[in-house]
Amino acid sequence: MVLVTGATGFLGSEVARQLVDKGETVRCTRRASSIIPALLIPYPQIEWVEADMMDIFALEDALESVDHVYHCAAWVSLKQKDKEPMIHTNVKGTANLVNLCLGRDIRLVHVSSIAAIGVAKPGELITENHHLDIATENDGYAISKLESEMEVWRGIAEGLDAVIVNPSLIIGANAGILGSGQLFETVRKGLKIYTEGTAGFVDVEDVAKCMIALMETDITEQRYILSAENRDYKQLTAEIAQGFGIKPPPFVAKPWMMEVAWRAARLASFITGKTPAIDKVAAQASTQIRNFDNSKIKAAIGIEFKPISKSILEICRRLAS
Repeated sequence: MVLVTGATGFLGSEVARQLVDKGETVRCTRRASSIIPALLIPYPQIEWVEADMMDIFALEDALESVDHVYHCAAWVSLKQKDKEPMIHTNVKGTANLVNLCLGRDIRLVHVSSIAAIGVAKPGELITENHHLDIATENDGYAISKLESEMEVWRGIAEGLDAVIVNPSLIIGANAGILGSGQLFETVRKGLKIYTEGTAGFVDVEDVAKCMIALMETDITEQRYILSAENRDYKQLTAEIAQGFGIKPPPFVAKPWMMEVAWRAARLASFITGKTPAIDKVAAQASTQIRNFDNSKIKAAIGIEFKPISKSILEICRRLAS
């Protein structure tokens, strides 16, 4: 029996779908308020159980007869008011799962993020050997993912059989206009600016494939960056615009402009009570040069990543239909 946490989310649902298609017996967790995603409606053979990651008794029941766990569940928020509760929830939830897997000899594939990986020297690729400096980090999500990783490493030190994956920005047609899909929708609505930063991108199908392939190996005590390509935002937004048959964003937003933007958004949020359109973390991240090395995962499982250009076309066609 395989358990997938966070299976109502973008990545978790794709992991569950691929596992069922491989003939695995799959159980998925969801919160009482969560809705089963459309992607998994055609799979009545999936066993759904209500289990919040903070409810250790519900998790115990969910792990009955389970020998493999894909831990995809996490709270994702850029809101400053969510920072501390998000860190607590993500870290404590992971700790609960780690402790239960330890007691049952369950193998774990834990989904972290490139947000938990540090930066490289200028001109160098970021590898699995880079680590986030928590003393200087302001991003609550990044801190939560790093500290969650630390819980997994603590479990590994105590005998847990586990592998950690650090996906870059995950894209895919099933995201709709949420998460990474927001970028596509924003471009479609006539985005006028792009930033000078770069980032790693990967298709959700490939992330799930990598996780399942790693689970099926005897690899343990390792972390892997899952990233198909490094793209600058000018090229990326232009390609998205082309996919929609519209003009690309014509203006570049310099770092100082993004600094002004997040401050203005914070002021507007204070006045209106609405969530700011952009916050400090997102504004600064959009101008950073972050290029990732995917050679370790390629060597481990021989993955050939889907070209990001192909993913972009698939997403644009889905959103335009």
